[in-house]
Amino acid sequence: EKPRFDAKNLRTEMFRFAAASTLAGATAYGVYQYTKPKKEIPKIIISGGPGSGKGTQCENIVEKYGVKHISTGDALRHHVKTGTELGKEAKGYMDRGDLVPDDLVIGICRAEMETPEAKKNGWLLDGMPRTKAQCEALDAMKLVPNLFLLLDVPDEVMMERACGRRQDPVTRKIYHVKYKPAPSEEIAKRLIIRSDDTVEKMTNRIKQYHKNFEAVSGFYKDKSSTRHRKTASSSEDLMRFFVV
Repeated sequence: EKPRFDAKNLRTEMFRFAAASTLAGATAYGVYQYTKPKKEIPKIIISGGPGSGKGTQCENIVEKYGVKHISTGDALRHHVKTGTELGKEAKGYMDRGDLVPDDLVIGICRAEMETPEAKKNGWLLDGMPRTKAQCEALDAMKLVPNLFLLLDVPDEVMMERACGRRQDPVTRKIYHVKYKPAPSEEIAKRLIIRSDDTVEKMTNRIKQYHKNFEAVSGFYKDKSSTRHRKTASSSEDLMRFFVV
């Protein structure tokens, strides 16, 4: 004899089945979430000679990807302006256009990379490394980029860009007398020329850049964990390469 149809029992069994299926699905999703590899945060080094356009491209990258911008140049200038011990020590080197010693620069970078913002959103290092010793020091601290961007710009272009730069001491934004004029007369009146943006200083800085260029670029070319990209400093070229 066939069992009599019982709507109440059927609804109970369906409910149990649905609950079991939901639990199984949730468990499977939980396992997937637990085992799914986390997306690697951006760890970027942008490299190029003085006046190659690093500042402009850093603004684009920060706006698009939300990484923490670590500019060693800005940090050092801030210490010089505020008269800290680090600033006093660095001032002599910067006034001559020489490279600031590695231990001074690395100390600032490490502190910035270990901030909560950098650990969460990733970092964009601008202005370092400039020597092989700095590359090795960062490597020893496990501060290894997953993308190395090289802006390839002719010397004469770098000279023109740098010597035409002006900085707003209030907002610290950079303008250019030819390519990016100040947006208002009020801002234009307060713009200053940075001490290292002169022909004499730039000549020495470009010379120092070429002296160390191959060592820095070659160091990251040999790193299997770091992608190496060489590009002109146009936004279109740079963003085409920026996929972390």
